[in-house]
Amino acid sequence: MTTKALLEGGPEDLAGKLVPVVPPGQELKIPHRGGYEHYKVTTRHENTQEGQVNVYQWWERTEVAE
Repeated sequence: MTTKALLEGGPEDLAGKLVPVVPPGQELKIPHRGGYEHYKVTTRHENTQEGQVNVYQWWERTEVAE
């Protein structure tokens, strides 16, 4: 079973999305528009259509070097 996370904050088109967490850990790094959006796990959980999931809070963006 794949663990999922609910994204909070960050770009509008990512906020509120459920994404897979592989492997489960303390940080998510999501490729997005030529860079990466970074999210850290919180102690909060949300009930969703796919069950209870961890909430991950946006904390920074890094650019991809060209």
